[in-house]
Amino acid sequence: MTMHLARGLTTLNTRVKRKKPTKAKIEQWKKQHRLHNKDMKSLGMKNHMMTFDEYVKYIHGELKTKTETVMNTPWHYSGPYRRETEDIPSHTSSASFSPCTKKESMQYTGERKLVGIAMMHKSNLVPVFADDDDKNGSKQATEIAQMRRN
Repeated sequence: MTMHLARGLTTLNTRVKRKKPTKAKIEQWKKQHRLHNKDMKSLGMKNHMMTFDEYVKYIHGELKTKTETVMNTPWHYSGPYRRETEDIPSHTSSASFSPCTKKESMQYTGERKLVGIAMMHKSNLVPVFADDDDKNGSKQATEIAQMRRN
């Protein structure tokens, strides 16, 4: 009978042994630790401040940050917000500016009589007026029609 290992197991030691840190590395970690605590204090996150030993474990991934959930009272749905006062009067003044007045309809007030609108070219619309010698404006309208075809 032969000896076999179960699937996924190995006889090799794959753990990485951590070497003792050098003095320079420890000094670097101390500076980083002071800076970390200073930043957490300035941000108002005093619960994230830690001792040097905790910081060393934290940078090696052995320690997770402390998280506090401060919840004094749970949130409750109280229904939709309703205004306390039922009726709020509109503000009116004697010198009120009313931008919503109806615009007066435009009317032609000139001396010449406007007979109609002719199309000169594509969307170029021109007015057709009646003159003294041409009372119904047919002369100007025929000129525009001929100009359009030529």
